[in-house]
Amino acid sequence: MSTPPPRQGTRPVAIVACAQSKSERRIEQANEVELLMPVVTEVYANAGMTKDDVDFICSGSTDYLIGGPFSFVTALDAVGVWPPKAESHVEMDGAWALYEAWVTLQEEGKDVALVYGFGKSSLGDLSRILALQLDPYTMAPMWPDQVSLAALQAQAMIDQGLATEEDFARIASRARHNALSNPNAQVANEKTMEELMKDDYAVAPLRRHTLPPLSDGAAAIILVAGDRAYDVVDRPAWITGIDHRVDAHAFGARNLAESRSTTKAAENAGVSAGPVDIAELHAPFAHQEILLRRAMGLNESTVINPSGGPLAANPLMAGGLIRFIEAANRIMDGSANRAVAHATSGPVLQQNLVAVLEGAS
Repeated sequence: MSTPPPRQGTRPVAIVACAQSKSERRIEQANEVELLMPVVTEVYANAGMTKDDVDFICSGSTDYLIGGPFSFVTALDAVGVWPPKAESHVEMDGAWALYEAWVTLQEEGKDVALVYGFGKSSLGDLSRILALQLDPYTMAPMWPDQVSLAALQAQAMIDQGLATEEDFARIASRARHNALSNPNAQVANEKTMEELMKDDYAVAPLRRHTLPPLSDGAAAIILVAGDRAYDVVDRPAWITGIDHRVDAHAFGARNLAESRSTTKAAENAGVSAGPVDIAELHAPFAHQEILLRRAMGLNESTVINPSGGPLAANPLMAGGLIRFIEAANRIMDGSANRAVAHATSGPVLQQNLVAVLEGAS
């Protein structure tokens, strides 16, 4: 038993247990609390823990979906509000809640953290909701939807000779095939690139298959600092590097066909320090997988999104955290020694969080 030394921070931190709901287009029989409760129960069971074992709780969600303020407070009913615990919330994907929990566990005296993210895309109009992320003076008043903005990015890649529409279809075909082995996937089937190329355009050059499904879902992770991780699982998924970077808010201030924030985050997380067996990339649109792979310098030997990725299931505010779950599960089951987990937020890959997960040798 050996613990990989942390490349960042002062204490090694590992993912030791995960749980997620099956992603569905519309879960009408459960509200957000009822959606989250079985996931939290499952992650505690997988870790052999209860709330009493947890020192810190952090969640990721958005009030804009439910249409009322402080909905994340209501969600605490799924965790249990008594006795009280140190708790925090990010108005972001649950992956950023994991980042905050990782920072918190660098403190002595806090050893275990529960992280969760949840969202029901079916509750609102994402085209309107996500437009609120844009510059409030120059962009948001025009209400551009997320698909149209992604199409601008895809066209920029085509114009610069970095990809073709056929490349997008190949990625979508592989994602759907990989998702057949993922019981939590929403879109899983066998369709060739040629078959997918017959799809209608959503917004040119993006066809229907290049878009993520609208998903309801939730996910949870337990983090443990130090050798206590081995009390939970034989092979913890150690976070040996993690970093978050942000590109310019204004689209005209950056080249949409590249992602400098991803490159910088990958450098700081230490992605290039060794071979990467698998990478779970939060690329909601097919062309973004190509862009992210280039930005991180991942070679052809790295298996991308063996779970199917966000083209198979993409619950808002949990899609990025699920990338950590899928990467960590492959470390813990021994099918990978070194993995990359990535999450994005904001329009056309504005914010990017990159982490390296490793199993002890």
